[in-house]
Amino acid sequence: MKFICLLVLSFLPFVAQAHRLEYKPVEFLVGSSKCFVLDANSSDKNKPWVWYAPTLPAHPDPSHSWYIDKLIEKGISFAGCDQGEVRGSPKSLDRFTNFYNEMVDRGYSKQPVLLGQSRGGLMMLSWSVKNPKKVKAFAGIYPVLNLRSWPMKRNLSYTLADFEMDQDTFLKTVDLHNPIHQLAELAEAKVPLFIVHGDSDRLVPLEENTEIVINRYTKLGGKAEVKVVPGKGHQVCDDFFKSKELIEFIIQLTKH
Repeated sequence: MKFICLLVLSFLPFVAQAHRLEYKPVEFLVGSSKCFVLDANSSDKNKPWVWYAPTLPAHPDPSHSWYIDKLIEKGISFAGCDQGEVRGSPKSLDRFTNFYNEMVDRGYSKQPVLLGQSRGGLMMLSWSVKNPKKVKAFAGIYPVLNLRSWPMKRNLSYTLADFEMDQDTFLKTVDLHNPIHQLAELAEAKVPLFIVHGDSDRLVPLEENTEIVINRYTKLGGKAEVKVVPGKGHQVCDDFFKSKELIEFIIQLTKH
């Protein structure tokens, strides 16, 4: 059954049971962060996995089922770590590293594919640029990638809370933390990128996020590809949540 296109509500308060999926996740704590893994029972020595963000009480949800089904069929696990509304601060990246270490200790691959959706893109890219040798690939679904885009224009208060800074201090130092300025080592590590993004996205504009990263990354010698979806914005529909190109990229790189 095809998904009906709906405006994404991921930026609005939402009350629901976590992980409303067919698969029962293994849930665990890393520090105070609630984490989960949908284990694919892979026979691989180093079990391949996809690290998804944002992991929140309402995410992932049934809209991700098509991707998860495809991954589980291929023996690829799906996992995430809920830190709340973080934006790539040093402390949040340290907590993500703790989650990564826990997954490796549990027998999962030392090089997951990172999948960032919407604001989860900023979480995953910020961690990737600090840990390029621990990343197999980066994939995105209309991801926030630029701290000067959605985080500053629409959600500055959450961003200030994550960085534990007042507005004046943050504005003076924002570019030191912005992952769009820190892509060189990721490109040098030959980490491929694939992103699907709509050209009518008003919430997370294509031009301010994906296009900037793709252009800078390719100039640095990195391999990056974007599939631009004409006429689509920040919404849940097959173009974004049943993308054959995106799932083929993830599976190929995860199993490689």
